Amino acid sequence: MIRAVPDCLVTGYEGLVASFELPDPDDRHVLAAADRAGAQVIVTANTRHFPDKALEQFGIEAQDADEFVVNLIDIDAATVPGVVTAQAADLRNPPTTIEQLLALFERQGLNRAVTALRSWLEL
Repeated sequence: MIRAVPDCLVTGYEGLVASFELPDPDDRHVLAAADRAGAQVIVTANTRHFPDKALEQFGIEAQDADEFVVNLIDIDAATVPGVVTAQAADLRNPPTTIEQLLALFERQGLNRAVTALRSWLEL
């Protein structure tokens, strides 16, 4: 991950953790790191742990993975389907077709994203 996105590690957020209020105090480090990094989105399966009211003052939104990928497709529909095609081509153990990869995404709950990808990929 660091090779692909060299600035992906967030440091210097630890002192901020105690100042954040969330329904689950064990999630405060996520918001602190997101704020420190200047993130716009926290991608999480537990969006209810990151209510809009707690995030809006930081300009951060919580999205589940499906919503996040759909938004990526909306932002750059020309790129995302190509990345999925390349990902399927790179999977060799076992070899994976685009349809198999999309089925995996569906099993992981990316239903709307898969529908959009199928449309763009004309599958």
